[in-house]
Amino acid sequence: MRAVFYIAQKSEEGQKVGIREIAVHINSPEPFLAKILQKLSKDGLILSSKGPNGGFYVDSGGLQRPLADIVQAIEGDSIFTGCGMGLSYCSEANPCPLHNDFKNIRSQIVVMLQNTSIGKFNEGLLTGQLTLNK
Repeated sequence: MRAVFYIAQKSEEGQKVGIREIAVHINSPEPFLAKILQKLSKDGLILSSKGPNGGFYVDSGGLQRPLADIVQAIEGDSIFTGCGMGLSYCSEANPCPLHNDFKNIRSQIVVMLQNTSIGKFNEGLLTGQLTLNK
C-alpha cells in the first residue's frame, strides 16, 4: 500500500517513478517490491511505461479506486472473510475464541478499505503532513 501511495503522490505531481526510487522512499527491498508492483500493474491498479521517461504511475481513475482493491490484489479475500486466528474451520456455526470480536473489527476494516480512495492521502503526503518513511 505504501508503494501505491508513493506512486499516486508522484503521479499527482505529473511524474512517473522507477522501482529503485520507490524502494528508497518507502524503505522496501527492490526484489520484493518488484513482484508486488508487477502484480498491481497486471491487475490494472497502477500503470507502467517503458523507456527513458518511463516508470510507474496512477491515472485519475486509479486515484479514485478503493484501497480494498489493493488488498484484494495482493492478499486475496482472507482479510475480508478469514478467521482472526487463521483457522480454516472457523464459521458462525463453529466459531473460534476470537470469532465474534474479530468479526466486528474485520467489518470496520472492510468499510474503511472500501470507502477510502487511493488518492485520498495525496495532499497530506505532498505537504509533508503525512509520511511513508521516517
